[in-house]
Amino acid sequence: MSVLFETSLGDLVIDLEVENCPKTCENFLKLCKVYYYNLNAFFNVSKDFLAQAGDPTATGTGGESIWSLVSSQSSSGISVPRYFPPEILPKLKHNRKGTVSMAVAPALEGHKGGCGSQFFITLADNIDYLDGKHAVFGHVVEGLETLDKLNEVFVDQEGRPFKDVRIRHVIVLDDPFDQDPPGLIKPPASPTRPPDNSTRIAEDEDPLSTLPEEEEERIRREKAAAASALTLEMVGDLPFANVRPPENVLFVCKLNPVTRDEDLELIFSRFGQIMSCQVIRDKKTGESLQYAFIEFDERADAEQAYFKMQNVLVDDRRIWVDFSQSVARANNSWSNDIVRGPKRSTKGGSGFGGRDDLERTRRYRDEDGSGRHGRGGGGGGAYGMVFDVSTDSERKRKRSASRERDRKRRSSRSRSPGYSAHSGSHRDKTGHRDGFQGREFDRRRARSRSHDGARRSGGRQ
Repeated sequence: MSVLFETSLGDLVIDLEVENCPKTCENFLKLCKVYYYNLNAFFNVSKDFLAQAGDPTATGTGGESIWSLVSSQSSSGISVPRYFPPEILPKLKHNRKGTVSMAVAPALEGHKGGCGSQFFITLADNIDYLDGKHAVFGHVVEGLETLDKLNEVFVDQEGRPFKDVRIRHVIVLDDPFDQDPPGLIKPPASPTRPPDNSTRIAEDEDPLSTLPEEEEERIRREKAAAASALTLEMVGDLPFANVRPPENVLFVCKLNPVTRDEDLELIFSRFGQIMSCQVIRDKKTGESLQYAFIEFDERADAEQAYFKMQNVLVDDRRIWVDFSQSVARANNSWSNDIVRGPKRSTKGGSGFGGRDDLERTRRYRDEDGSGRHGRGGGGGGAYGMVFDVSTDSERKRKRSASRERDRKRRSSRSRSPGYSAHSGSHRDKTGHRDGFQGREFDRRRARSRSHDGARRSGGRQ
């Protein structure tokens, strides 16, 4: 029967004396269940003595038992005392550091004393002064270093820490009490904002920080990103938390479905050597998904292509270019083992460089050792699909159709005045230009010709 306290100084795991103090333990566990202690502050810390918490008002005079809390939230009108009688046993003493005990409120005029919600944790051994006065019900079994930090905090003359030490979250690890008090309703979520009852330094605030607000926000975002990356590593979406996307790979989208790998390679190759160029296609249909990844040999070449090819017209579509944010390639070829990576399935079965887990770097997919493309044949064959599911006859038919399209394209380009990737203007077979600028030029030329013909005809009359 344990409870985990996540504090601003560290975690504490408390084991409870359920058999010896059943009522006290039930009260404590049910208060934890309704998030009563969440975001509460340690309002009284005495060095080498104790640290007290459990009062939502942080004054030392608030707090109530779970039965009183449930009664105050219900509309039954039944009044339940604020405190319950303490379970003080002679065999349970404050003889070691980390003893957890309920604070016993004294009897005041008109109110009977007892235990409510306030508790304290001893910060030293053999504090016999508290024996017989307060009800011991648990011990800290993990997190003694957190108690050492709590013992060293700076406090004022009343024992209140200058910087708040709060219980951020409470997790009930084991609850032997299956039945909840009648009327107990568990909140849907833990409170996210601490009570506005402190004028001290916030528990997440650095009093010596002199950074500007923008810099603090940047640091906060970096910490949040690191935490998210660690979570993705744990679930297997990232190979390791500090992975970064490659800086020499470009992501190109908004492509025309007819654009092929060799088309993009031809256009982007003027910026530098291209290691691979892949138009991503559907696994079943083989149709283009209208985006591609282009890997350059040098990072500077990728940066130049990024600045020059943004919003350029390719196959009547203005493409969008950005740096790749995908780490899928690293996930397939890397592991946390820095000595030897994961096994790869090589075609020859012999690996590369005398190691079975290595594979020779290839510029294109299915490229054999002779430097010729497996799916195109020759020096300029077709590259096929990323996921090739076609038969041999279909591949031969596609290769012949691809060669015929290349022949027609080369023939049409040889007859055309030229193609400009930047302006997007291209003359067709009739001599007209496509693109906005080309169409505007053709309209103006036609208008001027009509005016000239009208003037000539008028002169003859």
